[in-house]
Amino acid sequence: MEKPLKKKKMKGRIVMTWLWIVGVAATSVKSDYYSDSVPHEPKREKETHLHFFIHDIITGKNPTALKVAQANLTGIDTNPTGPTPFGSTFVVDDPLTTGPDPTSEVIGNAQGAYVSSSQGKDVVLVLYLDFGFTTGKFNGSSISVFSRNPITEPERELAVVGGRGKFRMARGFAKLKTYSVNPTLGNAVVEYHVTVLHY
Repeated sequence: MEKPLKKKKMKGRIVMTWLWIVGVAATSVKSDYYSDSVPHEPKREKETHLHFFIHDIITGKNPTALKVAQANLTGIDTNPTGPTPFGSTFVVDDPLTTGPDPTSEVIGNAQGAYVSSSQGKDVVLVLYLDFGFTTGKFNGSSISVFSRNPITEPERELAVVGGRGKFRMARGFAKLKTYSVNPTLGNAVVEYHVTVLHY
């Protein structure tokens, strides 16, 4: 008498489980890739001015920029003996400091990559860098630049294309000039004056 009752309970559980699975599988799921648009209340845009120095060291015991790729072409003069031959790609983690001296207060890091993109005599880098701040009012925030950088010109300008944290939706420009450079080694200290528009 007990065995048929156990079999009935077991069959009942199996049937209920199958009904539940079929019910879940048959339930239509509505999923959109967007949400309804809502009116946007414009916020007042702020303008922030930043001044710092970046230390780009490609030689020595503790380089902050490393060459990760280089063109391997024959018959093309890529100036292979220079610090940044045409086609070279570098990844960087350069310190940002308040002054030009390497012992100045570190306020963040410039992380990203640059590519040597000129076949001419002038050295031109196309770079993407994220300037992440680690101290002060903008701790945890960053600005991003993506631009052409003709490093042999005394003054250059880069485009600020975005940011995060307190610099969310940033736009603007960075004016920079080389503070010091070792042309043989390629190590450089660059001064940045950045104007950022953000919310």
